[in-house]
Amino acid sequence: MNDFKTIFESRYTWIEGFMRNVRRYATRQAMICHETSTIWTYADLNRDVNRLCNALAKDGFKKGDVIMMQLLNCPEFAFAYVTAHKMHGVCAPVSYRVSCGELSFNIEDSKPMVILCCESKLPDVREAIKIANYTPKRIIVVGGKTHDGIISYDDYVKDASTEEPPFTCEYNIYDETTRLYTSGTTGRPKGVCLTSINEVLSAHDVMIHFPMSYKDVTMNTTPWFHRGGLHCAGPCVVFYAGASLVIQGKFDAHQTLKHVWKYKITFIIGVPTVLEALADEQERQGYDISALKGIVTMGSPLERSACIRYQKVLTPNIFNGYGTTETFWNTFLRPFDLPDFAGTAGASCVDDDVRVVKVYEDHRAEPDDLASIDGKEVGEVIICSPAKSPYYYVNNDEETEKKYYKGFIYTNDLAIWDEHQFITIVGRKDDMIISSGENIYPTEIEAVLNTHPKVKDCIVTSVPDKIRGQMVTAYVVRNDMSLTPEELDHFCKESSAIANFKRPRYYRFVEQIPFNATGKKLHVKIKHTAEVDLKNGLLYRV
Repeated sequence: MNDFKTIFESRYTWIEGFMRNVRRYATRQAMICHETSTIWTYADLNRDVNRLCNALAKDGFKKGDVIMMQLLNCPEFAFAYVTAHKMHGVCAPVSYRVSCGELSFNIEDSKPMVILCCESKLPDVREAIKIANYTPKRIIVVGGKTHDGIISYDDYVKDASTEEPPFTCEYNIYDETTRLYTSGTTGRPKGVCLTSINEVLSAHDVMIHFPMSYKDVTMNTTPWFHRGGLHCAGPCVVFYAGASLVIQGKFDAHQTLKHVWKYKITFIIGVPTVLEALADEQERQGYDISALKGIVTMGSPLERSACIRYQKVLTPNIFNGYGTTETFWNTFLRPFDLPDFAGTAGASCVDDDVRVVKVYEDHRAEPDDLASIDGKEVGEVIICSPAKSPYYYVNNDEETEKKYYKGFIYTNDLAIWDEHQFITIVGRKDDMIISSGENIYPTEIEAVLNTHPKVKDCIVTSVPDKIRGQMVTAYVVRNDMSLTPEELDHFCKESSAIANFKRPRYYRFVEQIPFNATGKKLHVKIKHTAEVDLKNGLLYRV
């Protein structure tokens, strides 16, 4: 038994899986960069990884050191991700949309030895370092030139060996390998620690649910710096499965569909807005996308009418996952669940236990204090995901204590669930609208508005009101410019899907609504916007 424990804990690591693929799939395609028309085999990929490993080793990189990246999806991102595993270090990608102040927090929190950034983000990185109480040893710029203490990626690795780097310690499945930061919409971002075994089992989860194998070619249109980007057919899963990855730095519907035809892509991953753009483009151009085996979406619910359209225009195999940065995805809808269960988040994944528990004002519910499984009572979603979560935040015991309890993470998401334990997200605790003492959830109103044929998309929030407390307010992107607030108000009054008191009383038509980089609607941001718009007389009262 001791031999089993020793072998399991030292050999069942993500990097062992990658190196197996380097040996058995040496000549098989691993990665394609369409911008440079470069193709890497697994042997090629490993050589480029080794260049970075050996350059870092020469620089004094040691176990536990952090490589922080602020990059678009690019080859250097993939090299750094694998390098962190191979060098016993930690890969810490951060959003390229954060402010200098937010980035300075990430830098102080993780204290990276090295920061990799694209040339366009270099001024922000330098400013963040000035603000932070920490200076990394090395700043490496991708796509730029060596100057003023900054070294270009090409110069950093140009003289480095392609041989395997020397190992100075044993691998262990419990070593931290990746650190992701939550979006921080309600406070400081939290550093989510992922261990090697978390990454192995996240890869297994994808391979089970798609399923995915070494024969697949994938494109994740979302940023790799977040959990869905990295672990849903991103570098983590693709390189562990021995599959092939097509890189796209910024999403472009036309290019994506061309790549499906050119590279025989089998899986595309994107948020619902990506699927909408792909469907629009496919209807216009009619590409040969017969290689597609499926499209996976995350970030927000998939509405029934949209689902039916995507199944008709793109592929009948639509998947939808729900989860968190801390736990990856934890409920899942497969093609046979759709369109019947569209609008729900699905039911628990194989290795997960997702529940809806009661909500109390003065304390949190126990994990077995369940909301009624009747599709009516609103409760909080809690998730037990022992395979994909390490159950703590880096340098943040207070948030660890607040979010994790008895093996579950308390998500702050509000939901209902039915007799099949299919979960429907209705909002977040902080987004809930209380009008005349009634609880109203933005997502249920958004779902109704989005069924109007003249509505392209919408986001619902509230503004203060002296009598009701809060008034429901909708920001709408029109499909048809003839749409009026009065027409939408009549539509809501006639709808059997929401009670009359829930209908919006204020409207504003906009060109776009705010999303974060992972495709989630920014209700916190729009709430502030609505308060300002109300003061400035920009909201239309019905």
